[in-house]
Amino acid sequence: MIPRRVLPALLAAPFLAQRAAAQDSFPTRGISIIVPFPPGGGTDVLARILAQHFQESFKQPVVVENRGGGAGRIGMQQLQRGAADGHTLMVTSTGGIMGLAGAHDAFKVEAALTPVTLLAAPAYVVAVHPSLGVKDVAGLIALAKQRPGAFSFGSSGTGAASHLAAELFASMAGIEMLHVPYRGTGPALNDLMGGRIQLMFAPPQTVAAASASGQVQSIAMTAERRSTLLPGIPTVNESGLPGYSAVGWFGLFGPRGMPAPVTAKIAAEAAQGITTDATRQRLAALGAEPEPMSPDAFARFIDVDIAKWQQVVRERGITLE
Repeated sequence: MIPRRVLPALLAAPFLAQRAAAQDSFPTRGISIIVPFPPGGGTDVLARILAQHFQESFKQPVVVENRGGGAGRIGMQQLQRGAADGHTLMVTSTGGIMGLAGAHDAFKVEAALTPVTLLAAPAYVVAVHPSLGVKDVAGLIALAKQRPGAFSFGSSGTGAASHLAAELFASMAGIEMLHVPYRGTGPALNDLMGGRIQLMFAPPQTVAAASASGQVQSIAMTAERRSTLLPGIPTVNESGLPGYSAVGWFGLFGPRGMPAPVTAKIAAEAAQGITTDATRQRLAALGAEPEPMSPDAFARFIDVDIAKWQQVVRERGITLE
């Protein structure tokens, strides 16, 4: 007779062996990384960094597939149709997950996807047109209150993190601004430089040249703490709006129900890939730093962050695309 204290271990042994085998054998074929946006953006850059590292470490071909359209929904649907075995992955952003979550229903990412790891969570620069004559956030808020409804801000699209970060700013500051959505940050920057909009919350690299030339002014960063990459720019929190914090993050995902050992293996490789010296330099050019997380920590991070943005969407009456 088998002792009772030994029986649970014996029953668990086959399952543990299967999990170990799944981790050891992965991958068994080529890997596809879906990007639900056109080539050239931060999402695409991160996907291609991972693809190169995965191909070298896993010894299998890795292809990046850009599936833009439908505000990220087309690529998301392709991921969700994929087999949950780790060979179909996606790099997406805050806006991509907001499109999946919607505004009203409580959202748990693991009910829809397998979160693998956070890749980066860069802050935005609050960039204003020089004609405003403001030097900091306190001055911007004071001017906006003197001229209610006179300011417009640009974003890379409705529901994008750059849009929601500005809406949170307006809500906390008690000001009203008109949102002007663009198809990307480039066209928005052109209109900011031309004075057709007054401000935008933009990735640092988008406004770096225009800020250096004096065509726009970078008055604050949106993160809770100053960026180590741009330490001379104060935060919104310290320069006029206490308690404010917003970042736009990028993460790696798989279809719902991926085996935990496979997810952990991919997460570990992704962490190695984004923390090399070469990758740190490439991310710094985007105003970002690598911030890998375990799959469990990443799931918790997403659920908290998306709930925050859902509240902003509801309170501001935003209709997501």
